[in-house]
Amino acid sequence: MTDVLALNRFKGWIARDVSGGLVLIAAAAAALIWANSPWRDSYYALLNIHVGPSALDLNMSLGHWAADGLLAIFFFIVGMELKHEFVAGSLRDPRRAGVPVAAAVGGMVVPALIYAGIVAVGSPDALGGWAIPAATDIAFALAVLAVFGRGLPIALRVFLMTLAVVDDLLGILVIATVYTESIDLLMLAIGLVCVAVFGVLVRRPTLHLWLLIPVALAAWGFVHASGVHATVAGVLLGFTVPATAIYPEVMPRTLAGSHAMTPISSGIALPLFAFAAAGVTVVGVNDLIQPVSIGVFCGLVVGKVIGVLGTTWLVTALTPLRLPNAIGLRDLLPVGVLCGIGFTVALLIAELSFAGPDPDGHAAAAKVGILVGSLVAAILGGALLRWNAKHPRRPDMNRDGIDDFDVRVIE
Repeated sequence: MTDVLALNRFKGWIARDVSGGLVLIAAAAAALIWANSPWRDSYYALLNIHVGPSALDLNMSLGHWAADGLLAIFFFIVGMELKHEFVAGSLRDPRRAGVPVAAAVGGMVVPALIYAGIVAVGSPDALGGWAIPAATDIAFALAVLAVFGRGLPIALRVFLMTLAVVDDLLGILVIATVYTESIDLLMLAIGLVCVAVFGVLVRRPTLHLWLLIPVALAAWGFVHASGVHATVAGVLLGFTVPATAIYPEVMPRTLAGSHAMTPISSGIALPLFAFAAAGVTVVGVNDLIQPVSIGVFCGLVVGKVIGVLGTTWLVTALTPLRLPNAIGLRDLLPVGVLCGIGFTVALLIAELSFAGPDPDGHAAAAKVGILVGSLVAAILGGALLRWNAKHPRRPDMNRDGIDDFDVRVIE
């Protein structure tokens, strides 16, 4: 009984935004320390251990398993969150969703353009990494908001969540299209059939994990074999989960599934991926400060702010779409900065961008840009959140009819 209670407490702790962010930081820090220690060769040797059945084309390195396998769990949760937002959440109402959706698009386009502009001058062969600074790490961004955003309107969290979810969706589309070299249509078709079967099973009144898990694994395996990045399978599976409660349940299955899977994602999948991806050796390396690292850093720290705030200003000035009355442009400055925390998805895109031989060390440089840029964005975003929370605000009159002023605040 004591063990069960302790496990439940741990699951509740690890599912919190702050706790998940701390575990991610610890995993990344451990990887950086090991990769720059005298025993760094053992770190890379560990990640290069190959396991899995060769007959199924799944004999992959541990680093590959972390990116293709464990990260699919995280994207499965993202898929369920997207489904819930489209059906029952903030993306259901176009008037509510319009501004953060546009901000997400601007927050991806501008960083990509900044990266391309910097890299085109010094390292045109690295232009394939244009999508690296376009990604936002939703887990880290919400963790910083939870710590430093206490006292701010809860509508700000909803805005950031909506923006980050759309950002994830666009990032997934980029991964599925840009970073897929060739597609085996037969394998992909079988994978989609498995996804459809999973969708039928997950809508049944009684869920049978002994059926759902094998079908989900089959869908992942066939999508992986097709050449499409396997994390896309996680998103597709998440989209099939119903965003409604099925009698006698009271909670939508998207929310129930997200609550059940988040401890696994935050406690196992994401930290192990961060440990595998964040280990970059900087000791004795002289070419880490290059156009790639500078482009990634500037894209995350500068491009995200310009993209999010600039697009929001344009949309609210030129269209009938408006921000919720509970938040204003001053609230969006820290949000734009927080969007510069790339980390998880950015590290994945960096590995996809510079897979294979990399004589110029672009992959390592990109990771340095991601880690430093994300750290700077987190520190600046936290400081701006505290400054914002300490300055009094007054509710504006309801001008647009979308939202009354929401007095709830982040606690």
